Amino acid sequence: MLGLNNKKDFTLLLVVAALTLLAPFVLNPFPSDSAMAQFNAGYPDLMQRFVIFGIFAVGFNILFGLTGYLSFGHAAFLGVGSYASVWMFKLLSYNIVPAILLAVVMASIFALLIGYVSLRRSGIYFSILTLAFAQMSFALAYSVLSNPKFNLTNGETGLQVYANDPQVFHRAGLPDVPHLFGLSMRSTYTMDVGAWSFSFNVGYYISAIVLLLVFYLAIRIFRSPFGMMLRAIKSNQTRMSYTGLNPRPYTLAAFVISGAYAGLAGGLMAAMDPLAGAERMQWTASGEVVLMTILGGTGTLIGPILGAGFIKYFENIFSKINDTVLHQWFAFMPDGMEDFMVFVIKPFVGKGWNLTLGIMFMLVVIFLPGGLVEGGQRLGKWIKNRGKSKDSPAKTEPAE
Repeated sequence: MLGLNNKKDFTLLLVVAALTLLAPFVLNPFPSDSAMAQFNAGYPDLMQRFVIFGIFAVGFNILFGLTGYLSFGHAAFLGVGSYASVWMFKLLSYNIVPAILLAVVMASIFALLIGYVSLRRSGIYFSILTLAFAQMSFALAYSVLSNPKFNLTNGETGLQVYANDPQVFHRAGLPDVPHLFGLSMRSTYTMDVGAWSFSFNVGYYISAIVLLLVFYLAIRIFRSPFGMMLRAIKSNQTRMSYTGLNPRPYTLAAFVISGAYAGLAGGLMAAMDPLAGAERMQWTASGEVVLMTILGGTGTLIGPILGAGFIKYFENIFSKINDTVLHQWFAFMPDGMEDFMVFVIKPFVGKGWNLTLGIMFMLVVIFLPGGLVEGGQRLGKWIKNRGKSKDSPAKTEPAE
């Protein structure tokens, strides 16, 4: 069905579709006026970040998960996509279609140039080369390309749309914000059901549909002969070369596809907020997508999406827990015990959320080398086998 011969792949696509389309309900499990509402994540901006970084991580996994080439410079393509989209907003209109298309094209061209040079090396040398190119791109965007003579990036202020920009196709009646043929990306419908409040945002659902499309494409790539060649490169590139096959065109194609995914994510980020800054090209952004992929499960299909959601959830939810929130949680305790609990937990939330994320990442790497996907598989096996008796005789089958 849908060209997916593997029933598991089709089921996985349905699971991702259900999670994304029903996200406003799934991410708002607690009543809005309860103390636990702090952990709700069904806000339009946050949900949109979940799917955008999921796209970014899925694309990175095509390179790293299939070929084993670890890039530390993928944020460069994210930044290029953002800058290209904002320039389309400035020159043409706020319509996101041409902006996103240009973002994908420019990121692909940029990935082709960087990949052509970087893929002459492998291993740590490849990783260092991609990191160097990303930092060069950051420096260019931050200073060189912000020169008043040809201001392409607007330096540290960031590239944004101004009232005096050409916008040759913008006309009266269209929103003055990113839109899809007049449908504003910021348009939100809020549904109140008892003590719960659910937000349905146009920008989120457009991004979610894009995620489903690129996830479907990733499944086809994973199951295609091209994907098998990439796995062969990861398994033993030297042996593959001895068979007479040149691995470089395949790795370059994977690098370009991965860069296009990153550019698409950058374009959607600009559609969410029409501002592009050089900070999106920093090495920390590249490291973040590496963490997302490893945490979710390298080489798996749904793993990068889970990893992206996990990290963005911690970044946006746990970072907002401050002293006031902690004191509200433990207000039922005696004063001394309340202050002690706040003192113990405070280093792990708020500004210290990275410490909690680091500990959890360390535990996952140690006990779940396959990431969150492996954890889900183990849990599924445990549930499946829980009802089976340990004393039941082992089932034997005749040898073939």
